[in-house]
Amino acid sequence: MEMPIRNLSTLFDQLGLQSDPSSIDTFIGSHMLSDDVAVSEAPFWTPAQATLLKEELLEDADWAPIVDELNERLHPRH
Repeated sequence: MEMPIRNLSTLFDQLGLQSDPSSIDTFIGSHMLSDDVAVSEAPFWTPAQATLLKEELLEDADWAPIVDELNERLHPRH
């Protein structure tokens, strides 16, 4: 049985967002978060999107590493 490929593009598909690299970069560039905002608590998610992100992290599920990657990219480096 093949394991599904999980990356930012497939996560964006799961979230119902445009998932090509340019769209992902544009989304991230226009949705930066301050350090005190958790990725799943960001105000721009729909309730369903926020729930998906939160549950994947809490359950340390298959998507958790990709959600972590998104989290890092949404928080600017100092």
